[in-house]
Amino acid sequence: MSSSSYQASRNPSSSSWSPRENKLFEIALALYDKETTDRWQNIAKAVGGRSAEEVKTHYQLLIKDVEHIESGRVPFPNYNSGRSQADA
Repeated sequence: MSSSSYQASRNPSSSSWSPRENKLFEIALALYDKETTDRWQNIAKAVGGRSAEEVKTHYQLLIKDVEHIESGRVPFPNYNSGRSQADA
């Protein structure tokens, strides 16, 4: 699947999370592991304003993103392109 078709298949509500929601999501994932009963409901409550289904979908997209990065399908940025002559 190409990068553009992958991104086009994303759920719009999942791709519009605010930085604050993402941080709350990250914290909640650490608190409520895979063994937690009603994990997605607990995470949704911790994030606020999101359903259990939305947080589960957000998690699944996160896993796919990590898989893409680890498989080399996401290129590393060229950090050297902004260097000045003095840095060379």
